[in-house]
Amino acid sequence: MRVISEDGKQLGILSLGEALTLARSRGVDLVEVAPNATPPVCRLVDYGKFRYEQNKREKESKKHQHATKVKEIQLSPKIDAHDLEVKVGHAIDFLCEDMKLKVTLKFRGREMAHTEYGFQVIEKFLAMIAPYGHPDFEPKLVGRGINLMISPLPRNKRAKHPKEEASGTPSATRPEAAPRAPAPTPAERTPQPRPDQAPATSGFNNNPFAQLEVKT
Repeated sequence: MRVISEDGKQLGILSLGEALTLARSRGVDLVEVAPNATPPVCRLVDYGKFRYEQNKREKESKKHQHATKVKEIQLSPKIDAHDLEVKVGHAIDFLCEDMKLKVTLKFRGREMAHTEYGFQVIEKFLAMIAPYGHPDFEPKLVGRGINLMISPLPRNKRAKHPKEEASGTPSATRPEAAPRAPAPTPAERTPQPRPDQAPATSGFNNNPFAQLEVKT
């Protein structure tokens, strides 16, 4: 087998016993990296460190890969506003998870006579998900339906998920209670006469002799 050192230098073609003895003397492992080569290629490495770097490279490559998962959204020419909003919500969830969308709109029976209604639904759908994805090609009529593929926008150009924006908004604060009025003083507790009420006079309020004329 062809043996490569830790720093990438070729050590020549060695037997299995010689390669294992060399690996033990250096305190490393003998890892086969190209089994289909002639002769097979092995490398002297720390296996734990080798696996760690390999997993790290795989994670980095996945970050830069394009969306591979495809989800399907089905529409209809007569879809109502509420159902369309539900479909848009599902589409935003998929796009924010870096998935591609396959949008299909099928015509049934006499609906084929007015395909323009289907294109209007597609255009409205695209306008609602525009901050999150873009169509790979123009909507086109294939058979009895309209097909469309949508790819997610890059993360740095994509709008935040509506759920993230809702969770980041501060909760509504309760209004402050109005200050309590001070307790009335003893003078204020005394009932005051109304403006249209004549002041009370001393003596009897209803004096039967008030209108009596006294002759001398």
